[in-house]
Amino acid sequence: MAQILVVDDESSIRRTLKDILGFEKHQVDLAANGMEALEKARETEYDAILLDIKMPEMDGMEVLERLMLFADVPVIMISGHGTIETAVEAIKKGAYDFIVKPPDLNRLLTTVRNAIEKNDLVSQTRILKQELEKKYEIVGESEPMQSLKEMISRVAPTTARVLIQGENGTGKELVARQIHEQSMRKKSPFIEVNCAAIPSELIESQLFGHEKGSFTSAHKQRRGDFELAHGGTLFLDEIGDMSLSAQAKVLRALQENKIIRVGGEKEIPVDVRVIAATNKDIRKRTKAGKFREDLYHRLSVIVIEVPPLRERKDDIELLVNHFIEGIARGQGRQAIPISADAIELLKTFNWSGNVRELRNVVERLLILCNEEISKEDIQRFVEPLML
Repeated sequence: MAQILVVDDESSIRRTLKDILGFEKHQVDLAANGMEALEKARETEYDAILLDIKMPEMDGMEVLERLMLFADVPVIMISGHGTIETAVEAIKKGAYDFIVKPPDLNRLLTTVRNAIEKNDLVSQTRILKQELEKKYEIVGESEPMQSLKEMISRVAPTTARVLIQGENGTGKELVARQIHEQSMRKKSPFIEVNCAAIPSELIESQLFGHEKGSFTSAHKQRRGDFELAHGGTLFLDEIGDMSLSAQAKVLRALQENKIIRVGGEKEIPVDVRVIAATNKDIRKRTKAGKFREDLYHRLSVIVIEVPPLRERKDDIELLVNHFIEGIARGQGRQAIPISADAIELLKTFNWSGNVRELRNVVERLLILCNEEISKEDIQRFVEPLML
């Protein structure tokens, strides 16, 4: 059942539309003029609005323009004097559709149904986007995190390549995603490649794609991640584990902004911002001959160090509450509070696994604890398992 507003200065039209939509189990509100419609639209979040064009004092076009300023709702214009020019003007101003009076019943119900479904999809997309933004939010107000956030805000709007360094579990991917989200490329793809998880013999195909028949299992042509990230950001996670052969091809791609698929000959232009991350000391690997020095210099225009959790223990309370809320919501259960002395005990641990380890601990506590997470719960369920 949807909530619909019908706006028309003719009472007979209002009653007819209300009866038709009410028969379809929709809840219908009525407005006799533009001002009344705007007032109701401010007070109620409608799933769709049916709006007459020809009305005294304020016509439907003006009402539509005002609605578009504050209401995210599909508006279906209706008029007994419909022309193509009027319909085009209404659509340009943000109307979902245009229906001529007297409306064909099937056309009216189909249009309303489609408008409601579109509104549902928009709402779901907005919720998913908010959840995604929350998932990749960088939580922390300590001095190291303030410096990190300031660095991200400075670097993100530029086209500079970035090398993110930090221990496992510190949140290097979050930094990369924040750089992308705050950049001019945020509406384009963010493609992540875990260089440590892909076998060395497959990494080149993963990055650059391959032509059909280029090797035994290449049954069809495949675009690589450089092509998929065109116009956006390519995040090379754990780049310190990349083979020297793949490093050479990545270097060439960065130098020429072109790639060649495995088994191919054609050069393909790519426009990609590369962000790399590693938990290894790349300079030591360079001196040991395990990482190309020229690639290191290409990647490290900006170097960002992500602090380990033991250097930002003031953030533990914020992080714990953030994880409690997120995990409880994901599991469809009620969040529970954590006591102050439990937080203080968590601050005494070394956290070798950093923020990732803290999140796992919070999930364990939510499963095993009842009404509150206490210091005794930390001593029982966490302390014995700490490295």
